[in-house]
Amino acid sequence: MPRLLLPFGVSDTGPIHDDEILGKAYDARLARRLLRYARPYWGLVAASLALLLIDGALQLTGPLLTRYVIDVAVPAADRTAIVGSALAFLGALAGQSVCSYGETLLTARLGQGIMHDLRTQLFAHVQRLPVAYFDRTPVGRLVTRVTSDIESLNELFTSGVVAGLGDLFTLLAISILMIAIDWRLALAAFAVIPFILLVSNLFRVHVRRAYRDIRVRVARINAYLQERLTGMRVVQLFGEEQAEAKRFDGLNRDHLQAQLRSITVYALYFPLIEILTTVAVASLLVAGARRTGVGDGALSVGTVAAFLQLVRRFFDPLQDLSDKYNTLQQAMASSERVFKVMDEPSIPEPVDRTRALARRPSPVDGVAAFEPVTIEFEDVWFAYDAAHIAADGVAPSEPQWVLKAVSFRVTPGNTLALVGHTGAGKTTIVSLILRFYDPQRGRILLNGVDVRTLTTSDVRERIGYVQQDIFLFAGDIASNIRLSSPTSEESVAAALSAAGATRIIARTPKGTGRELGERGASLSVGERQLLSFARAVAANPSLLILDEATSAVDSEIESEIQRAVEVLMRGRTTIAIAHRLSTIVRATEILVLHHGEVRERGTHRQLMASRGLYERLYRLQIGALESSTREGR
Repeated sequence: MPRLLLPFGVSDTGPIHDDEILGKAYDARLARRLLRYARPYWGLVAASLALLLIDGALQLTGPLLTRYVIDVAVPAADRTAIVGSALAFLGALAGQSVCSYGETLLTARLGQGIMHDLRTQLFAHVQRLPVAYFDRTPVGRLVTRVTSDIESLNELFTSGVVAGLGDLFTLLAISILMIAIDWRLALAAFAVIPFILLVSNLFRVHVRRAYRDIRVRVARINAYLQERLTGMRVVQLFGEEQAEAKRFDGLNRDHLQAQLRSITVYALYFPLIEILTTVAVASLLVAGARRTGVGDGALSVGTVAAFLQLVRRFFDPLQDLSDKYNTLQQAMASSERVFKVMDEPSIPEPVDRTRALARRPSPVDGVAAFEPVTIEFEDVWFAYDAAHIAADGVAPSEPQWVLKAVSFRVTPGNTLALVGHTGAGKTTIVSLILRFYDPQRGRILLNGVDVRTLTTSDVRERIGYVQQDIFLFAGDIASNIRLSSPTSEESVAAALSAAGATRIIARTPKGTGRELGERGASLSVGERQLLSFARAVAANPSLLILDEATSAVDSEIESEIQRAVEVLMRGRTTIAIAHRLSTIVRATEILVLHHGEVRERGTHRQLMASRGLYERLYRLQIGALESSTREGR
């Protein structure tokens, strides 16, 4: 059984095109960009901070009440003071619970709101990126940007920035109170802080590396899954299930090891912090034991008890800050990757609209209107490697030209057919018309206006494209037909009838409401092509592009579609990519492409009479067809 070739950038150990961005712990430029997304939610931010400050202040109540009860109320046998202190302590705990609930709820809304806005903006921007970007970027990586990376930013706002400010306030308040009560005991407790900072720094370095490894491996798994699930038919056809499962197991095992490394770092860090906290308590007890007795420097039992509580509460936010530091670092790396996508230049849209096309007529009775258009190529040169220069910033010494000095003009009511071997440049011409790419040299004119001075919607809303590689979305038939315009039910039915696709909806009582599987998997290739043609009919385009529109249907349906095509082509500009030359014998003009150059042009009769490349291609196809017909008999 033949082996499947691994796609570009994928090896047995994973893709070689992973992002290596680690990110700074804090990047002021990225932070400012992120804060812009928080501006609509300043009310939530302010309310969360207020609750955190109140919560931090209430945490001081317990130690102060403990000191008062032990040193004052108990020696004086003041039951009222003891009961009052207990009630005050319960009230403080209740207040802390309310503040914690409110802060959690508000920061969750803050994070979810920012994540919603950022994800919506990112997806909208991705849809405006040129096709060249998707040629060089794995889909799995983009999925990771829109999901995992933005989720990291949610963590930043939910449990990072706001909570971190609350921890800083709590630390400051506890430190001031400890120094105010007894500065010598405070110094004894603070003696372990340098060791905590050292351990936290080591933790930060190692967990940073662990987080990066996890992110890289998640991106690898996403890219691998997307490609293999999309190509599952090929995997099964070539019997590659075991080989692909083995490769996936390797990726999954790498992810497991990365997760285990991060867990090991956490498993070491928190016990070490707990040990250092215990050492601080021990230092406090030793320092306090030396000052027992009577005198100005003597300590009261209440003071020691209060300090024991304060020390425990002091190291909790200090420990949390280390974890929040890593949340901040992870968010910085994620935001850098997200903003890297958002900074990708979208398809250039004109600023000066003075030369724009006339506004397209409004639909009449739910049917899109069209106006005649003329398409013209003027000495067009194009190279894909030049279109991808932005990927690495390095221009090739001499681009590999796919089109070289291509010129033609098609007027309304005429048909231009593109003929040539595979790789001659036929599909590239269509991609340039659709503005998937822009030429490096020359111009493409639509009604005499350079398409680069028009918006993509100006260009594409006038084009109906029936391609061989049909893409249908999961949803009903009607929604797939209406992609280009808000077509009425009657117009959808008429378009299906014109395309000979009524048999598709006749098999189900739901009619045009029949649900299709992903990519139209519940339909045959021929049925998908019929729906693709019906979609073009419903759009009522000014420029019709046919990429061998009847290649996947039987002869009976083909004749029906050909009749519908002839009706649809009347008054319209048509460009047809011809693989079967017998389908374009009546074209107004035929361009014969060879290695990106126009070698011959003319009508079918003129090209046959010239006995050149077209004539040889035509006779080869006719001979092959006659031979297969005789063998079939």
